[in-house]
Amino acid sequence: MIAAIRSSLFHHNHSLDRYAMGLSGLCAVHCLASAVLVALASTAGGLLLNPLFHEVGLTIAIGLGALALGRGIFQHGYMAPAVTGSFGLGIMAGAMQLPHGNGGETLWTIIGVAILALGHDLNRRAAN
Repeated sequence: MIAAIRSSLFHHNHSLDRYAMGLSGLCAVHCLASAVLVALASTAGGLLLNPLFHEVGLTIAIGLGALALGRGIFQHGYMAPAVTGSFGLGIMAGAMQLPHGNGGETLWTIIGVAILALGHDLNRRAAN
């Protein structure tokens, strides 16, 4: 019975990881684009650097991470992808506490996004 439930829950083996990796890429693009746009046009910075935008994005990343990486633990039994992804999410959350507009927030967010994407990639590879 448990095997049947597990099989139905994990029918789409890699799609959550792919979506989460795509979201990580979009986050990195957003961070870089925000920094460039703020440097070029300070009027665009108000919308893109709104803390609510970042809070919603981090909440979505945490939700996708919990689903995809948590599912991977049950599917293949390896904790390393979930630990790696969680570390990346922690760095991203910590970067939100840094002052907006300096390079440190952007740099730490991109590092966190890259580590999170690595966790999802490890999760996807472990499932094969």
